[in-house]
Order: sequence, then C-alpha cells, then structure tokens
Amino acid sequence: MITLSSFYIGQYEITQAEFQAVMGWNPSQFAENPNRPVDTANWFNAIEYCNRRSIQEELTPCYSYSMSGTNYGTNPDNWPWNWNNYGTYHINVSCNWSAEGYRLPTEMEWMFAAMGGNQSQGYPYSGSDSIGAVAWYFDNSDLGDGQGQRTHDVGLKNPNELGTFDMSGNVSEVCWDIYASIYPTGDQTNPTGPTSGSWRLRRGGDWYTPADGCCVWYRALANANTSDGRKGFRCARNCP
Repeated sequence: MITLSSFYIGQYEITQAEFQAVMGWNPSQFAENPNRPVDTANWFNAIEYCNRRSIQEELTPCYSYSMSGTNYGTNPDNWPWNWNNYGTYHINVSCNWSAEGYRLPTEMEWMFAAMGGNQSQGYPYSGSDSIGAVAWYFDNSDLGDGQGQRTHDVGLKNPNELGTFDMSGNVSEVCWDIYASIYPTGDQTNPTGPTSGSWRLRRGGDWYTPADGCCVWYRALANANTSDGRKGFRCARNCP
C-alpha cells in the first residue's frame, strides 16, 4: 500500500504568464497566450522555475545541483553554465523533501490528485467519465477557427473532485520521478521513484493525444532536456 503525506498541488498548470514572471522568458510554441499553460518547457526548466519562484517568495528551495563532486547549492544563478546541457545530467539534481518551497509532484502525488484524492469517484479521466468534459485532447483541441489543434486557457474545462483542472489534457505534465516500468510495490510512504535511470516521467494527456492516452493511469517517458509543445508542468508543495 502506498501512503502519502498531505501536500498541496497546483489547481492549474503553470501558465505562460507565471513562467514569464519568474524566468523572464517564454519557451512556448503557442506563445503570447498568457493564460494558456506554458509549453515546450522541459524537466530542467521546471526544476529551475520551482527554485527561482521559491527564492522570489522567500521560501526554502527544494532542489540543489551537484556536478563532479561539487555542490552548487539551490540558487540556479550559481549552477554551472552547462548544468542542463544533456539529459543524463538529470541525476545531478537532488531534492530536499522537507523544504517548504515549490517542487514537482512525485508520480504518486500526481496520480492521487488526478484521481480525485480521497474524494475519488473512480473516473477514467480526471473528474469525469467523459473526456470532453475535463480535457483538451486530439479530438477537441481544434475549434475549427483556423488556429488548428493547440493548447487552451487553463481552467476552461470542468475540474475534478479536488477542484484541479486539465490533468487529463491540455499539456502533459513532467513529474519528479525517474521513469520505472512499474509502479512502486509493497508498503511505501511517500515514494519518490528510482534513484537511477535515463529518463524522467510525465503524466496526463495533452492537446494532441488520443483519448486512451489521457486516462489517469497513463504514463510516459520524458527526456530531461527535450522540449516540445505538448509538455508543461504544475507545482506541488509540502503542507506545513
């Protein structure tokens, strides 16, 4: 059985406006749409965003960076210039799980929230039996207005049982965990995934994913430094 401590998770995916305010740039393929989720943000971008936002809000950052035996601390300004050059460098990032700052949800936290937490009704999509009620995905993200398939403003679809939006589709969301082929097994409390591996993990559907890839149990690989218009993220924090 998996046991999770109480945690906060973002009601919405991080928007382009939120990312711009913290990072000073906007990587999005669907740029200049401030209320749409930031896209083309990779795992490294999400890690940096979490720490920079924590520093801005005077919270203890969760992530630190080490390379070749040197610990560069939690301030991304002090990290080496090539800290995110290669996907394999993801193992240089460590997390202080007791810190109060922003972080990516673990896979189990993400899935628990997507399923509606303790209020879950067992829906296959996050908040509904009907994907179109809660998600932007392949079949509905093109509104026939000449813009084609794309992201949409966060929060336009119905929320799930916890009041979170878009967890089954708008952009898929990178999580903290290194990818493993199976879920955690046995009795575990607050599992954080494997300690080694080549890939991180992403969850949830996106604006270009068919319905079967938008179910709450769907999981996929994420190269830490690969960006595309179908990926974004949301933040989590520990409860005090």
